[in-house]
Amino acid sequence: QGQPVESGGGLVQAGGSLRLSCVVSRAITSVFNSKVMGWFRQAPGKQRELVATITRLGSSNYSDSVKGRFTISRDNAHKKVYLQMNSLKPEDTAVYYCNSDTREFSWGQGTQVTVSS
Repeated sequence: QGQPVESGGGLVQAGGSLRLSCVVSRAITSVFNSKVMGWFRQAPGKQRELVATITRLGSSNYSDSVKGRFTISRDNAHKKVYLQMNSLKPEDTAVYYCNSDTREFSWGQGTQVTVSS
């Protein structure tokens, strides 16, 4: 089924921006395109939570905690998913992962996002 590879995290000050990328290169393109893809995050001591999803045709949804600040997008031809994060807050600090909304792919290593106050 393929394993997502996430990148783009880092250390940023509150109010800053980051753009995360995810590629599921080993997935069959038609399989990837059939999935609603999402970005999840897991902060220390907390459960992994779904923060954004996007359908094959680009319809997106967001958790209340990131709505208006984060934008999810995807490139179906290259099996990629992106997360543009603006106006970052310290509470956005977490390891970020991408997967289908039903978690059908194996989990990748994630990418660490740290927001300093």
